[in-house]
This record gives sequence, C-alpha cells and structure tokens, in this order.
Amino acid sequence: MLDYTFDESFKSDSIKIICGTDEAGRGPLAGPVVAAACILPDGIIIEGLDDSKKLTEKKREKLFDEICEKALSYSIAISTPAEIDEINILEASLQAMRRSIDGLSVEPDMVLVDGNINRGFKQSAKAVIGGDAVSQSIAAASILAKVTRDRLCLELDSRYPQYGFKKHKGYPTKAHKMAVYEFGPCPEHRRSFMSFLERDREKPEMWISERDKKDE
Repeated sequence: MLDYTFDESFKSDSIKIICGTDEAGRGPLAGPVVAAACILPDGIIIEGLDDSKKLTEKKREKLFDEICEKALSYSIAISTPAEIDEINILEASLQAMRRSIDGLSVEPDMVLVDGNINRGFKQSAKAVIGGDAVSQSIAAASILAKVTRDRLCLELDSRYPQYGFKKHKGYPTKAHKMAVYEFGPCPEHRRSFMSFLERDREKPEMWISERDKKDE
C-alpha cells in the first residue's frame, strides 16, 4: 500500500525535489527495457495509484494520462536489445533509468530508485526495495514505464506478427518460445536471452517449463 508521506520524509533544506524511477521489461526475451522518472508536485494524491503490476491494463492507461498531466516533470527512456546483450540486463536497466532522469525538465535533488541497487546516478540516490508499492513517485514511474513498453510491444506485433508480441509482450511464454524455435530470433530479440534454443532441439517440449504451460 502506498505511503503518501514516504517521499516527503526525505525532504530537507537541501533536498526539496524528489524523483522516483522504475523500469519495465527486465524479464522478456525481446524488446527494450523501458525506464521512467517522475517528479510529482508537493501534496498531490493521485487516486488509485499503485505498483503497475497490481493494476489492470485499463487502469494503467487511465493513470498514465493523469500522471502525464499532473507531474511536475516526467521522462521516459529505453535501453535497446543490443545494449542489453552488450552490458547485461541489470546494467541496461540502470542505464535506462539514468537516461530517463537526464531527460527531466526539472533537476531533482534526490532520486528514489526501485530495487536494491542505486549506483551510477549523478544525484543523491536511495534504493527502495519494493518501492513501487510504497513511494508515490516510484509507483507513477512504474506505470509510465509499463504502459510505454506495452505500447512498444504492440508496434513490434505489427512488424513481427508471427511472434505474438501483442499477447505476451515479449515474455518467455510457451507460445513465444515455440515461435522463436520455429522462426528464429527477430532483430528485436535479446540474443543473450536465447540460451533455451540450445537445449534439446529435437524435442522442444522438453524445455518448456510447467510455468510456461500456464501462460498458454
């Protein structure tokens, strides 16, 4: 549950502007990792705001528009599949978050980073485990990142309809893995995430996990 006093608790004479940042898309086999940074006005309460994973798609879309309208400043950035392959998904996620912060029109005094790692930020930064469930600015950033990435996956679906990006958003479902097995990776696939292709190629059902089967 969000704590509407959480962000305010970090403010002081030297820290007046708090920014929250979060990413979406660390686990998928394809597409970019998307990060957002968001600065909300003092005292604002956005009804229904929560961790993006707990919200329906319809609710996220509604909140996306409200956040964009009411935020003091927000910015969205990505790291590409090629960058993910080059520097690994963790570093690419942090890179996307730093880029989103650099894109803000207002300079924050402090950054609240969802997760347990906060290295490489220009500003004072605090890692907040489960931050999208307690911090209003991180929750807002999580929605901006998630909605943006889902929209990008719809674009990927129109370009590469054989993979079903519209349905699974790039995540490693059974259907997605089978499509990669049949058609091979497309330019948007993360080559460093393709190790499953090296498993029993004669019997692909052997490397489809029980969890994947639930995603059909």
